[in-house]
Amino acid sequence: MEPGTSFIGIGVALGVSIGTALGVATDNLALGISLGVAIGAGLGVALDHSRSKRSEGDGGGDSSTGDGGSSRGHDHGDSGDGGDGGGD
Repeated sequence: MEPGTSFIGIGVALGVSIGTALGVATDNLALGISLGVAIGAGLGVALDHSRSKRSEGDGGGDSSTGDGGSSRGHDHGDSGDGGDGGGD
């Protein structure tokens, strides 16, 4: 991935706009915006991760499989702990 390029901003922007529309439609604007930001940021991070995995190289199949397995196990631990999902 090139320095300075990220899908997180695009994901958040799309999430906020869709969340705002849903929030207005359901008369719960705060919840719509909050969910839109969370889902948009999550999708942006997932797209960034997918993009970086694809650009790391196609030759190291065994090493990339090992890394993918360990990161997936870590991701499942983060998603099931009930936290906000943010590291900072």
